[in-house]
Formats: sequence, C-alpha cells, structure tokens
Amino acid sequence: MAGALERMKLPNALQHRRVHKRRIFLRATFSAEQTLALRAAIVAALLGIVLAAFWFDRESLHDSYDGVISFTDLLYFTMVTVTTVGYGDIVPVGDTARLIDAFLVTPVRLLVWLIFLGTAYQFVVQRIVEDFRMKRLQSELTDHVILCGYGHAGQVAAAELIDKGTPPEQLVVIDSVQAHVEAAAELGMVGVLGDATQESLLRDLQCHKANSAVLCLPRDDTVLLSLLTLRYIAKDLKIIAMVREEENVKLVRRSGAHLVVAPSRVSGQLVADAVHGRFLAPFLLDLISSRGRFKLVEIVADADWIGKRMNACSGSLIVGLDRKGKTIGFWENPEERIVADDLLLVIERNPSAGEAP
Repeated sequence: MAGALERMKLPNALQHRRVHKRRIFLRATFSAEQTLALRAAIVAALLGIVLAAFWFDRESLHDSYDGVISFTDLLYFTMVTVTTVGYGDIVPVGDTARLIDAFLVTPVRLLVWLIFLGTAYQFVVQRIVEDFRMKRLQSELTDHVILCGYGHAGQVAAAELIDKGTPPEQLVVIDSVQAHVEAAAELGMVGVLGDATQESLLRDLQCHKANSAVLCLPRDDTVLLSLLTLRYIAKDLKIIAMVREEENVKLVRRSGAHLVVAPSRVSGQLVADAVHGRFLAPFLLDLISSRGRFKLVEIVADADWIGKRMNACSGSLIVGLDRKGKTIGFWENPEERIVADDLLLVIERNPSAGEAP
C-alpha cells in the first residue's frame, strides 16, 4: 500500500516513462563478517536440531560396523545425511527415524544448501556481476546529469529535466533510501544506493565527465559536504544546489555552486505576489514549468537572430541577453541589436503544452 502511494505521488511526466532497468546497489545492510556469522549460526542451529532429533530416536538407527550408536556416530550421521553424502554404514531402520529423515532432515538439507549457495552468490558471483555492471556503466557515462537526492524535490527536478529533453538514462540518481533508488530505476534512470558525499562513489560515477550535478539533499550540511567533494574531484563541473535555510545560501555559493536555490525564498515571493495580484503567480509557475503554455528558454544567437533588434523578433519575446558576462534587459535598450554569441533569454509559446500547473 505504501509503495502504491509513493508511485501515485510521482510527477505525471514520469508516470508515462516507466522503463524497467537493472539497479546498482553498492552498500549492504550488514557487513560481510556479520552476514557470515549469522548464516553460520543458522546452519549450526539446523544441524543441532537434526542431531537432537536423531539422539532422542537413536534406537531406530542401525550401525553396520559395530551395532552401537554413539554420540560421535550420531554427529557423523547428521553431517553426512544433511550434506547428502551418505555412505550407508548407518541407516534408519525404524519408522520414526525414517519420518524424521523425510520431514525434518530433507527440508533442513535443502535450506542448508540454499544458505551455502546464497552466500556464494552474494560474496562471489554478485560482486563479480556488480563490478562488471559498474565498469560497463562507467564506459557509457559521459555528459550525464548527477542528481543527488530523490525526495520530492529531486523527483520534480528529474521530471522537468526529462520533459526538457534529457534522456532518462543520462540521469544518475544517488540516494541513501533504497525505495527512492528503485523508483528512479523503474523510470529508466540509473539508480545508485549510496552516500552523495562519498568521494569514491562520485569518482565511480565519472563526475568529472558529467554535464552537471544537481543537489537536492535533505540537509544543508550534507549539501555543502557533497558540493565540496564534487568540486574537489571536478573543479569545472556545473553544480546547482538547493538549500533549506536562507542563511546558508551565501556559504554554499562561496563554496563553488554555480547556482543556489532557496525554496523558502521562491515560495515566499510567489505567495506574496499572489496576495496582491491574481495573475502574476500562476503566470510565473506556468512559465517555468515544461508543461506550461509558455516556456522560458536560453538560446545562443545564430544567423537567424544576428542583426535583429531585441524588440523586433516576431514569434518570440526577448526579455534579456547576456553578452560576455554583461546582462542587458529589454527595458534598458529595446533597440539593442543582437550580435553573434549573445545568449538570449526568450519567452515563446510551448507547442507541447499540457494543462497549466
């Protein structure tokens, strides 16, 4: 029921892209030593149960060597029976012993073998397969987007990125919650269970080859640590960070983030606009959503734009341009002519518009 509710909360844009993809999990719930100790204890307990059952019904067993059933004989018989070796020197001759062998020893035998096979798979086969998958993933990762944190904000960010043209397989999601990682993987993204502040993990995910990194982690101190780690590994990586507390914006920006977003500030401004107006807040939400009636885009000026005035481009509304780091708004000089390599901020109609948010 909880899983169904989580799926219902996913953005609509992602609901239609449910592509099954294998998942990468890099951290075990228990350490290798703890797992081995627990399984050894389970096997020992199962052998003890079988040994006890044979001990209380030892009169139903026959030893073809000397006819005497000692504790050593029972221990030996238990081991060779459970492991399916069975030399035939000791055999159950009574009905009770045969029933014990049929209804107790046989299930225990199967369970012990499953434990052995599962342990071999987990510590040998799975590690080999996981290493192979990671190496194959590393060979494919380039110009990807690393999304650290897949809570509500991370899900919305992923939906917008996909709607704006980023292929799901180019999104690498890192989260410490397995349910979040599985949800991302089911939607076609690469899901990695791990710590977004861990240097070895970020190196494995080829962050130095990434297009950008988006930090939507639940704590500002974790955002800062992840940011510093990313900046240490890839000094030129574009990093967008989301922070909860307004006082941390300046600190995160000075630590190397290209853009810092404070949801409390943005939501507060929208709420204030809604108090004194009816149209402004809905229009702004419509404008920044990939499913709105209009879209706000950045366009590098090409031959179709060069030489035109900012206020003379039919079909598009140029609200500003960036020229070698200097921003020029349309309100400053609407007659400004566009030159090569200008970065234009344009409002245009969204041909694939859905319902307004």
